[in-house]
Amino acid sequence: MFSFLKQNKAQDQNQGKVIALMNQKGGVGKTTMAFNLAHAFAHQGKKVLCLDMDPQGNFTSLFDVNIPEKHIHHLLINSIKELKALHSNILISDVIKKTEQEEGIHIDLLPAGQELSGFELTVAGINAPRQLILKKFIEKYELRSQYDVIVIDGPPTLGLLVVNILCAADGILYPFVPDRFSEQGLKNIQQVVTDISEMEITSTPKNLGYIPNLFDIRRKQASSDLANIKQTLGEATVYEPFTNKVQFGKSLAQRKSVFHYKSLEYKDLQRQFTVMTETVHRELQS
Repeated sequence: MFSFLKQNKAQDQNQGKVIALMNQKGGVGKTTMAFNLAHAFAHQGKKVLCLDMDPQGNFTSLFDVNIPEKHIHHLLINSIKELKALHSNILISDVIKKTEQEEGIHIDLLPAGQELSGFELTVAGINAPRQLILKKFIEKYELRSQYDVIVIDGPPTLGLLVVNILCAADGILYPFVPDRFSEQGLKNIQQVVTDISEMEITSTPKNLGYIPNLFDIRRKQASSDLANIKQTLGEATVYEPFTNKVQFGKSLAQRKSVFHYKSLEYKDLQRQFTVMTETVHRELQS
């Protein structure tokens, strides 16, 4: 069923990859991870597009971009023929923001806005598959052929926006805080992935691994909590934990990636994100 939606693997190898960072639980550093991962790819010479799919717009703000009047929500609505009465007179070139946080490092951004919170209600009455709106949008504008990597920051929910992201992505990274409260959030988002697989309307995104974040090495229970969570994750990749480093807080406060800084105190964080990009690339090519 709907097998025509599945791409030929040989063709897919030459296309840009769509990577989403997802967790149903908020406060796990998902946006921070997406921001620094995008810069890690850019530092490797990749052409990167970031999609902010969270109505809160924190990903957009990290790029020091003000929430615009027209944003990704309006482009998505414009891509749906059945909603012609709601179309805005804008082009994708009007919405994409060209960012350059450091010399020679360019990342394009499709910003979010509060209107995204009404996305599910807006598209409720259409006949086209509502789960595939974002996927079709990416195809319509041939974004995979224009970018090497598309990084999506999704909302901490389980609604239609999340389903659209999962249907559009080649692979998912799961940031989480390694404590006993995080396991359920991971299970919830993975159940949605399972549901998408069972619907057979598109290929299932690959599990690119889990990112333990905000790991508090001073807390005795932290290591055992992480070990217990790892046991539930089977053979999936679990990245080296990101600790509560002062450098992270400093870079976020200044709306800069960890790659912006040349001092030795940032080298370890830069190494972790570089290793992650290499692992993601290898997983998506296999």
